[in-house]
Amino acid sequence: MMKANGLSGALTRLRRIPAIYWSIALLVIGIALPLAIDNNYIRAVLWEAGIYVLLGLSLNIIVGYAGMFQLGHAAFYAIGAYTMAILNIYLHVPIFIGMLAAIIVSGVAGFVITRPILHLRGDYLAIVTIAFGEIVRMLLVNNIGGITGGANGLFGIEQPSLFGFSFHTTLSHYYLVLFFVVITIVAMRRLENSRLGRAWTYVREDELAAEAMGVNTVRVKAVAFLLGSAWAGLAGALYASRITVISPDLGRFLESVIIFCIVVLGGTGSIPGVFVGTVGMVILPELFRFVKDWRDGFVGLAMVLMMIFRPMGLWPSRRVAMEMGEDETKAVTPAA
Repeated sequence: MMKANGLSGALTRLRRIPAIYWSIALLVIGIALPLAIDNNYIRAVLWEAGIYVLLGLSLNIIVGYAGMFQLGHAAFYAIGAYTMAILNIYLHVPIFIGMLAAIIVSGVAGFVITRPILHLRGDYLAIVTIAFGEIVRMLLVNNIGGITGGANGLFGIEQPSLFGFSFHTTLSHYYLVLFFVVITIVAMRRLENSRLGRAWTYVREDELAAEAMGVNTVRVKAVAFLLGSAWAGLAGALYASRITVISPDLGRFLESVIIFCIVVLGGTGSIPGVFVGTVGMVILPELFRFVKDWRDGFVGLAMVLMMIFRPMGLWPSRRVAMEMGEDETKAVTPAA
């Protein structure tokens, strides 16, 4: 217990660092690390981590900001990848235009699919989103419209190019993903402090009270699903543009669980928490691949221990930390 308290105190001190400092530090590390490590495998791991950071940030809008359980998020990841792939393979649409289409289609799909179920809460919403995720995956497996390739998926996607520069190396794809990660973080920070972000917080804390105060809770939650789904579609398009081969496994339930665990492990509603969760759920398991027979067991054990000793996550937002009794600005009890 003392070790757990020591870890909690260390993490609390780290969270006191102003956001601008850790943002600059992450940016410098993100730019310099792949240049310092001349290893394509490590670069590929960092690229994959960037994809999951985008997915974690997109789900953080729904789970962390709006407080809704979404366990079918990988469905929109797959929708984005298939939208871009279909447009590129069959219609020869350039990759970056296909990415824009993936964002739009995934966002619209998220809005249309979830709009009828926004009155559900908690476990009921989670169960329905799981069902939607499986429905999307089965439609892809059954070769809907004869254009999804069935269980074999799609292949032959072109490499992206911009102004004559072709993104054909792992390093170039990594920096492409890093660019979108930076854009996403800036956008999330703006959203978090906006009127819409405050409305999400009200809905998460007490939906009935928010509705009584005039907040259109249905519209606010629908916008959260739309934005989160759209950005998951962008992550899917970025994935497909490098791998050039996709399959319905992108939408499997395990992918949704990994994305959800990234948000919960790092701390719901926390942008740096998504990075911490990605390290724990993506980078460390990949680096410890040589003990693959025990790797998943260690990850599961770590999740159980974290839920016992630190249920708010490793790097929660300040509001969540206050709710869980770990306020960084606790009042000091008078000595008298």
